[in-house]
Amino acid sequence: MIRFLKKQPPGRLIALGFAAVILIGSALLMLPISIRPGVEVAYIDALFTSTSAVCVTGLIAVDAYDNFTVFGQAVLAGLIQIGGLGVTSVGVGLILAAGRRVSIKGRSLVKEALNVDSFQGMVRLIQWVLKVTLCFEGAGAVLSFLTFSQDYPLPRALWTSVFHSVAAFNNSGFDILGGMQNLIPYQSDVLLNLVTCALIIFGGLGFLVMLDIRRAGSFRKLTFHSKVVITTTAALLAVGTLLLKATEDMTWLGAFFHSVSARTAGFSTYSMGELTNAGLFTLILLMFIGACPGSTGGGIKTTTFTVLAATIVCTIRGKSEAVILRHRFSTPTVYKAFTLTFVSILLVFIDAGVISSLNPDILYIDCLYEATSAFGTVGLSASVTPNLDPISKLILIFTMFVGRVGPLSFGLSILMRHKEKGASIYPEGRMIIG
Repeated sequence: MIRFLKKQPPGRLIALGFAAVILIGSALLMLPISIRPGVEVAYIDALFTSTSAVCVTGLIAVDAYDNFTVFGQAVLAGLIQIGGLGVTSVGVGLILAAGRRVSIKGRSLVKEALNVDSFQGMVRLIQWVLKVTLCFEGAGAVLSFLTFSQDYPLPRALWTSVFHSVAAFNNSGFDILGGMQNLIPYQSDVLLNLVTCALIIFGGLGFLVMLDIRRAGSFRKLTFHSKVVITTTAALLAVGTLLLKATEDMTWLGAFFHSVSARTAGFSTYSMGELTNAGLFTLILLMFIGACPGSTGGGIKTTTFTVLAATIVCTIRGKSEAVILRHRFSTPTVYKAFTLTFVSILLVFIDAGVISSLNPDILYIDCLYEATSAFGTVGLSASVTPNLDPISKLILIFTMFVGRVGPLSFGLSILMRHKEKGASIYPEGRMIIG
């Protein structure tokens, strides 16, 4: 078995690592110590919950507080943390904590998982990632406690604050408030809303961008990647807020919160089942785009969206190259962006179609909403997930897994990689487009 794993490419090992953690998590959630007395949890629901936690999604088939004990909730928090940081990052962190050296294979896995270009400074990067995570989650827990301490006894307020901070920074929409109510009771709580938004935004930017911000000190000195990520994130937050305010009866705080949360976090302060089709479609677009590369979120990513938008605009204007911030995109980058988007659209629409056919009493837009939420590892729900049949839940489990690992990475983990040998000897094919 060890010999087999050593021969596998990094992408496949990462996918296998996520799958292993999901299966272990589902087994732990089925233990009697994890389930509240008098409650029965089917294995499909435990598997769904474990997948949702590891893939930092937040879609739930059963309520975390009503069905799981503190131990079960702690298992969920651990799965969310592992899923957010990545199996390889956590594994390397444990190796470092044990005082052992990280092998070349381990460094290559981290390189693949975090999308970095070289092995240089890999150990320091992991150490920095773990420290930043601890700082953000610690600060988030302290600030969240100021709100939760007003409604719950001290022990539960402390645990709820820690759980919420871990879930928010890792862009997972799980909560342990009970009654499947999410953050609706705190709709007008400015502090909790803004703290949650801050955790989601920084968790969604990506660790490499945060490191670049720390090193650069100013926007002008940032790398091109960081500039694109920050600019696109700010634009999407602003546009999302305006669209939600225009389509739904929300306060500005509520519109901003859901514009942030729809970018892969999954928390909600308004009932998703009561939104109009225009509001649902706005959230679907935000969920599909998702967070940033190397972050705790999913979706096609902000950089992919930027490449698509710039390429489309330049094509319409008759230009041969897409340019943004005085930089052009390489042809392979454009190909990869369009391939990723096309495959993702197919996955989401096929999933929604199958789920809709299996559940004819559920509106198609609600099925599309659930499928997009699963792919973007968001967790926002139109309140239909608990009512889905087992096959539909398995489809969403698969979609969450692909969304977390990445469609292209998932494809490469299944298919063997073939190296391109030399230049193409085929003649150029000419055709009329459009």
